[in-house]
Amino acid sequence: MSEFSETQQEKEGTEESQIKAAKDKTIGQVLSALDVDFPGISASKIRFLEDRGLVHPQRTNTGYRKYSAADVEQLRLILLLQRDRYLPLKVIKELVESNTLHEVAVGPEPASTSPSETAPSQESAESQPALSDSPLASIKDSGATYTLRELSAAAEVDMPLLRELINFGLIRENNGVYDDYDVVVTRVCSELTSHGIQPRHLRQFRAAAEREVGLVETAVAPLASRKDEDSQAKAAARASEIAQLCLRLHMALVASSMPSF
Repeated sequence: MSEFSETQQEKEGTEESQIKAAKDKTIGQVLSALDVDFPGISASKIRFLEDRGLVHPQRTNTGYRKYSAADVEQLRLILLLQRDRYLPLKVIKELVESNTLHEVAVGPEPASTSPSETAPSQESAESQPALSDSPLASIKDSGATYTLRELSAAAEVDMPLLRELINFGLIRENNGVYDDYDVVVTRVCSELTSHGIQPRHLRQFRAAAEREVGLVETAVAPLASRKDEDSQAKAAARASEIAQLCLRLHMALVASSMPSF
């Protein structure tokens, strides 16, 4: 090989490395890229996910993290599953290790098969409930607030039912307003009343929820009591994971105790 060819290859290799380095992001740039979909995302949260083995950024000679486009996309999918599906980090890590993270987070690519090949039978669908799916996955807290009348309009229920829900502690005002969770609670309670289940019958759900929250708070108290940002991020992640496990346990217990009709 001529000296010119060797020099040209070295130059091309250097240019390729420079292009890749330019595309890689610092942790600050990653935060900017993710903040659009995940407002308030912090560096400590990303470092926590790295500590748990969910993402593996490269390091520069001086020790700084550099995140590739694939790293950023992986972080986005992980955060998506935590926020929308409430999946525990242990489950998400298994998805990462099995290379099924993208498929679970956004679904597989459409297959060119006939409906009879892809659609499960009604019997199999009913006999295999998706207990791992959280019922909270559909709830999004937009940060909106509602007066009592606005809540009535948003949930499409009348004021007498709202008054009952307030009296039995199922919805509670916060500084005179209500939030998106109150809208969901009100709608669900309204649907239950159509089956003859009245608000007074539902007080036990509030009590059970508060007991579960107490369990979560007790479990994360050692971390939550520390004021550093990293401990706070770990406490939030652990609380989310425990809450998801409590929900899955509740769903499994109800499903296993249901009588046959």
